[in-house]
Amino acid sequence: MPDDTLRIDRSSKTLRTLALERMREAIMDFHFQPGERLVERPLCDQLGVSRSVVREVLRQLEAEGLVQMIPGHGPAVARPDLGRTDEIYELRALLEGIAARACALSATGEQLATLEGALADLFDAWASATPPAVMRATTKFYEALFEAADKRVAWEIVSGLNVRINQLRSMTIVSTNRREAAIAEMNEIMEAIRAHKPEAAEEAARRHVESAWKIARNTLRVDCP
Repeated sequence: MPDDTLRIDRSSKTLRTLALERMREAIMDFHFQPGERLVERPLCDQLGVSRSVVREVLRQLEAEGLVQMIPGHGPAVARPDLGRTDEIYELRALLEGIAARACALSATGEQLATLEGALADLFDAWASATPPAVMRATTKFYEALFEAADKRVAWEIVSGLNVRINQLRSMTIVSTNRREAAIAEMNEIMEAIRAHKPEAAEEAARRHVESAWKIARNTLRVDCP
């Protein structure tokens, strides 16, 4: 009997797009483990799509850094690299800190209301204990933050890293007690922005990233000694 867990419904989106979204979520939700081989025939059965679609999806996931080609074995779920992980978190700390600072300085009442709504949605996602929902809501919050900060180029950079950021985020959000700590950290960021305290907002944003960074490093050291 084929595993129907990943099977997709037809809609206005193309099969390739639907299959790509489903595979991306499956990797981030650890349905497929880091290092696990991704064999075309079983994927065709699980997704309910042709082999050509599966090949296109795997090529795209390879370009995004979620899949790697292993000589003699074919595609497999990529294992995050500790050195690149450090670089990603360095960029996140810098850019998110800059955005939080600018937001505290110049955000309008309307922009703050949008940001407050995005934060409420994020907390609802945390309450649902559903990692993909948390990742989607987190992305929306930061999109609102960078928009309010008028840091569009910075957001383009972050958006380009979002797939890899979410892969790392999928590891940190399931760690013990991360939910409570993350909510407290996000509240600190929002409180500083609301109070128009740019230095405090930047520091809170950087602390939040550094907290997740520490968890990611510890996780990768255990998984990839």
